[in-house]
Amino acid sequence: MDIQTAVRTVLGKYATFTGRAPRSEYWWWFLAMLLFNLFLRVIDAAVFGVEAFDGQTGGPLAMVAALALLLPNLAVAVRRLRDTDRSGWWILILLIPIIGYLIFLYWLVQPSHEGENRFDEPSE
Repeated sequence: MDIQTAVRTVLGKYATFTGRAPRSEYWWWFLAMLLFNLFLRVIDAAVFGVEAFDGQTGGPLAMVAALALLLPNLAVAVRRLRDTDRSGWWILILLIPIIGYLIFLYWLVQPSHEGENRFDEPSE
């Protein structure tokens, strides 16, 4: 899977929390969102005079994009968890500071569960 395919797939499943997302789909999407956010922060800085890299939420364009892409970001993370044979509800582990993030990251980098799991057929 390449970055364009991942973006098309995730946006095509905008709010689909069922199914599975392979590791490549999740991480290509993550990279695309990182680059898109960087681009929007630069545009915000140029157009609105907002500090692009002040560590805050960014300008109006970055905030609108973050709101618009909230559901796809959550959906692909849940599908990634399901691909590793974990319930999507485990995303709530992110509510635990530091340790929750580390555990979640560990799960995201795990290989896909081979064959059929309790959630669905294997992803591509």
